[in-house]
Amino acid sequence: MSGWEVFAASLGIAYIILAARESQWCWPFAFVSTVIYTVLFWEGQLPMQALLNFYYMGMAVYGYLLWKKHGNIEDNLIITSWSWLLQIQFVIIGAFLTYIVGIYLTHHQLSQSPYLDAGVTVFSVMNTWLMAQKILQNWLYWIVINSAAIVLYIQNGFYATVVMFSIYFILAMVGYISWQKRYRQQIQK
Repeated sequence: MSGWEVFAASLGIAYIILAARESQWCWPFAFVSTVIYTVLFWEGQLPMQALLNFYYMGMAVYGYLLWKKHGNIEDNLIITSWSWLLQIQFVIIGAFLTYIVGIYLTHHQLSQSPYLDAGVTVFSVMNTWLMAQKILQNWLYWIVINSAAIVLYIQNGFYATVVMFSIYFILAMVGYISWQKRYRQQIQK
């Protein structure tokens, strides 16, 4: 466990707390955390996690600009909920892409945990977009993704990151409850 990993994990925790509160300032914390994690995971031979964090850097910029644009009360980006059909499609697409990426990683021996690495990456990429768009169910998907990530990082010795994802797991539940309350308030207006 390095000081950089602890620092990145701390920034990541701040990101989730601020995201649950719908603060646009969550995104700068995410950006710095992901820069550090991109390097750490690349050096730790988890290339999919390095690529995922590189993607997160771009999504941090996108999320910040999107949430800032909709920061005015009259132009607020509201929380929306997906239908069951959209959620089923989301899971099927994610599972298919996980399978394809897992085959690739296995064939080229690019990951120590190819299918788990692929699944965490694929669903995280897809779900980060849901969070930026303020889709309510993103928090439920994070609960599952965070659980899988905990296993992945235990297997690969990233223990500060395990702590961070354990906290993410709890904060995803808190985020869901918070956003669900706000969503219900929105639809009652």
